[in-house]
Amino acid sequence: MADGIASFWGPVTSTDWCEKNYVYSSYIAEFFNTVSNIPCIILALFGLINALRQRFEKRFSVLHLSNMTLAIGSMIYHATLQRVQQQGDETPMVWEMLLYIYILYSPDWHYRSTMPTFLFLYGAAFAAFHSLVRFGIGFKVHYAILCLLCVPRMYKYYIHTQDVHAKWLAKLYFVTIFIGSLCWLSDRVFCKNISSWYVNPQGHALWHILMGFNSYFANTFLMFCRAHQRGWNPKVVHFLRFLPYVKIEKPKSQ
Repeated sequence: MADGIASFWGPVTSTDWCEKNYVYSSYIAEFFNTVSNIPCIILALFGLINALRQRFEKRFSVLHLSNMTLAIGSMIYHATLQRVQQQGDETPMVWEMLLYIYILYSPDWHYRSTMPTFLFLYGAAFAAFHSLVRFGIGFKVHYAILCLLCVPRMYKYYIHTQDVHAKWLAKLYFVTIFIGSLCWLSDRVFCKNISSWYVNPQGHALWHILMGFNSYFANTFLMFCRAHQRGWNPKVVHFLRFLPYVKIEKPKSQ
């Protein structure tokens, strides 16, 4: 939304969300939409440290790094509201979902080299095309399809998981993405009404926070499932009695 103090980055050339621009700083267009990505970075960093410390497969380290990269890209986009930065935010979103698809489906994929090769080429082709063409609703539909492709596999893992705490991770994954989507939609659809309120609930910022937790819950659940597949005796424990993470016991031969 327009208004606020002078802009350091110039006129808005990207999608503008339901938050007044440059209210707190001439360097940050949408303050709440920018800082709301910080929880995602912290959670991804915690997950990365856990994955490295316990020597999980490299795919999970890459997954946590992709979450961090996406959050940083989102911060830059919302701070500048420039078209190039928006593309730099949207492209990693697609790459991240392709990585989730790989992690979810690769254990049962018989031709192991074909899936990563196809997903890599798909991601590279999308990045090249997206750098030339500005998507609107097409990007949102594309991203939603990629998300929906993950749901059946997540549900399969859920119904085959016996551990109660691991099941709660899956439940939290679905709850956060559902509530987060409602926040995103309300911020987008009802912006004209919300902008007249005395207090803006910052639906898009809430979407960032909830999706940060959503990614962390998804990653942790997938780490549990993969550790179970590998026979690593995984357990869900809690850091400071709040933040769940996976603790494993690898056989001595590994």
